[in-house]
Amino acid sequence: MRRFFQSLLLTTCCFFSSTLLAYPNKPITIIVPQAPGGTNDIVGRLVAQRLGEQMKSSIVVENRPGAGGNIGTQWVANGPKDGHTLLMTISSAQAINPALYKNPGFDPVNDFVPIALVGSVPNVLVVNANFPAKTLDEFIKLVKSKPPGTYQYASAGNGTLNHLLGEMLNQSAGLSLQHIPYKGVAPALNDLLGGQIQIAFASLPSVLQYINTQKLVALGVSSAKRSPVLPDVPAIAEKIPGFSGTLWIGLFAPKGTPKPVIDRLQKEMQITLANPELKEKLTASGVELANASPAEFAKLLQDDINRWAKIVKASGASLD
Repeated sequence: MRRFFQSLLLTTCCFFSSTLLAYPNKPITIIVPQAPGGTNDIVGRLVAQRLGEQMKSSIVVENRPGAGGNIGTQWVANGPKDGHTLLMTISSAQAINPALYKNPGFDPVNDFVPIALVGSVPNVLVVNANFPAKTLDEFIKLVKSKPPGTYQYASAGNGTLNHLLGEMLNQSAGLSLQHIPYKGVAPALNDLLGGQIQIAFASLPSVLQYINTQKLVALGVSSAKRSPVLPDVPAIAEKIPGFSGTLWIGLFAPKGTPKPVIDRLQKEMQITLANPELKEKLTASGVELANASPAEFAKLLQDDINRWAKIVKASGASLD
């Protein structure tokens, strides 16, 4: 019996060793469950390029948007569990959707293993350059002076963080903005820039270039404090105490991926995110880099699931 267990242990060790040595033995695909042009897409491509160089492997970013991120997330949860298919996602999809959908098609905790928390970004309350209000105070005063529904705000879709931030602003400031959901960030920004809609909450990386070129006016950021990238733009919390909501971006592997592969990915991502050139690019795009272990990332996910479940319940939002 002793020899049997020794043989079994040796076989298991050899299996995991060969798994690690062989990995990766084909291109790695990082699924982004949001449309091209959004924060996760921008960050995902920057990280994938550097991670591929670090691992000396080809890494492809594939967008699989739909249902607020559920489609791509489901695809990874149900896909191969060999480390060649990963998920780069955002907090609104991984932590908010389980409260919005009766059956999102995945379990954010039990179906995935956290690999690395990349960082977080605030959303920015932006208006078209022709909008009459140029400051947050002017904006609130103007909206309150008009009948309910006079002004509409765009989001990347029902249940996304920028949707809920708009509802939070309505509740906390006594406004009556009408929500207009779009199928992703890009079409929302196209209409915002074109003047078909005048207001939006959008992630900082997705609108920074338009703010810098004065095509959009930034009225406030959703983080508790001002962003170093937009130091002259106030935090909405300065006007409305307690207003806060940021978006985090992180890399996951499907549960069932061999532990040696998980360990390798976690180590490689730690090295990748410490790369000065990547850090500079991410910081310049508005990402506040994280310094969290996988265990700390897992706790953040669970804390956010609990937090947003309460907010979603209070708002009455539901999607199915």
